[in-house]
Amino acid sequence: MGHRHYNGLKTALLLGGLSAFLLLVGGLIAGRAGLIIALVIALAINAYSYWNSDKLALRSMRARPVSEAEQPVMYRIVRELSTKARQPMPRLYVSPTTAPNAFATGRNPRNAAVCATEGILQMLDERELRGVFGHELMHVYNRDILTASVAAAVASAITFIAQFALFFGGGDDEDRPNPVAAIALMLLGPLAAGVIQMAISRTREYDADEDGSTLTGDPLALASALRKLEYGTRQLPLPPEREIVNASALMIANPFRGDGLSRLFSTHPPMAERIARLEAMAGYRR
Repeated sequence: MGHRHYNGLKTALLLGGLSAFLLLVGGLIAGRAGLIIALVIALAINAYSYWNSDKLALRSMRARPVSEAEQPVMYRIVRELSTKARQPMPRLYVSPTTAPNAFATGRNPRNAAVCATEGILQMLDERELRGVFGHELMHVYNRDILTASVAAAVASAITFIAQFALFFGGGDDEDRPNPVAAIALMLLGPLAAGVIQMAISRTREYDADEDGSTLTGDPLALASALRKLEYGTRQLPLPPEREIVNASALMIANPFRGDGLSRLFSTHPPMAERIARLEAMAGYRR
């Protein structure tokens, strides 16, 4: 668990930095009233997304619930891991797409759902699937949906403030900053908030890799799965539709083509770095 405390601290610092940035941007370009309005709107929108995270993500992938008779291997693996973690059995779904991927969602373990695409079930062997499901279950157990929702709420509030200021002007005259600084914050604020939000997501991916491998006791199984998924998602990327983009942060692999600047704004760390960490965790030497 070498990186766990570091990753937890990093997540806390990033969330704290994002919140401080919200106060700075809100105070400078929207005033106290604008800050409060934007925060209330953002919290309302993201509270709905958090409460319905399972339904929204599953709908975006056209997933359907499956029985144990249909997917005995999936049931066996997830039941074994959830029992080992002393957590309730989540609902299991399969998405009818050949693009290989998987995700877990739900606001807590009692409302969790694990979804795998038909592509990943065909591509990976049972050992590799165990590594993937261990990773996904840890997202739920670590309350990463809550962390992501808080980060999204703050980032959304910053975006609302910037848009409000661009269209309706800033706060009161005495609160209004230098016009050049205000314009810079209006334009760069949402971008900076998005980058911090993505950094939080990447940190949670590292934690899920590590904690999931501790649960399965087999880091190399997940490393092997990630190698196949990197190739598979390049060959069969998902279309960048809005609903799929919103759900993509939950997936174990970036489902889109990671070319050029899109890598900078990816919610997932580089596969090579994730694999290297898992191999180091297993004491693997090339």
